[in-house]
Amino acid sequence: MEDFPGEGFTLNAESNFDRTIEDVGNIVHFEHVNLHQPDQQLATIFYVSGLGLTRDPYLFTGIENMWINIGRNQMHLPTGPPERLRGIIGLILPDLTALKQRLGAVKPLLEHTQFGFREGNGVIEVTCPWGNRFRCYPPSPEFGMIELGLAYVEFTVSAGTAPGIESFYRDVIGAETSLVTRDGAATAAVRAGRDQRLFFRETSEPLATYDGHHIQIYIADFSGPYQRLMELKRISRDRDPHEWRFCDIVDPATNEVLFTVEHEVRSMKHPLFARPLVNRNPAQDNRRYIRGKDAFPGTF
Repeated sequence: MEDFPGEGFTLNAESNFDRTIEDVGNIVHFEHVNLHQPDQQLATIFYVSGLGLTRDPYLFTGIENMWINIGRNQMHLPTGPPERLRGIIGLILPDLTALKQRLGAVKPLLEHTQFGFREGNGVIEVTCPWGNRFRCYPPSPEFGMIELGLAYVEFTVSAGTAPGIESFYRDVIGAETSLVTRDGAATAAVRAGRDQRLFFRETSEPLATYDGHHIQIYIADFSGPYQRLMELKRISRDRDPHEWRFCDIVDPATNEVLFTVEHEVRSMKHPLFARPLVNRNPAQDNRRYIRGKDAFPGTF
């Protein structure tokens, strides 16, 4: 008779590891932000030439849409009337000095738009041609292992809604959440994968009307939140075995709408989950070409 597989093993019941540090909650990856924009040429100047990101070479290579790779994340930019996210998109880029030089180089091409940038406190704040705001950081322990990627989206929400939004993501979506203070304002913080966050920061200022943009997340428990949202009558799209969508973030106790932004929710069995993304090294050019340095050298 074979020995029991664990025979002779002594369990160390006094481990000093805090295992909760490794928890990420039900959202395993925040993949993309989707914003319509009306001009693919201007979008290329801004996202590729300016920010130094990479157009996906395999999907949507025509003029109807453009997918921009940012490490393991993306911006999706379908052609259409411009959409503006009500908040800030946080990016990690490997070299802010090079970023500043690229943004200066494209400035003359974007002078007739809302484009602009400024440097301060170790970050570069950038506005796209249609008014979307980005805050660009260098890699740091604050953002875990991200060397190139989408670190967070910070939405601006109405005063008094952060506690209910935090409850929604915790009790309905099953995410890891907390209430924090950002820039002096109450904020619901939602973990959206290993090193990513969704923030919902309160403001007393009037909010812009929602225009249809969306974010996309992958979740491990795909059916549980779906059933809870069905009970709340908040599922907005239900046509794909690997995906469903909702728009309204509600107070779980009252079903009162607190904020609206479409969420494209995918399962980990979705064909695109963990799809490898091509990322270039924006420092390469034909005059100073270095063989073997075409790809972004960081890890994802």
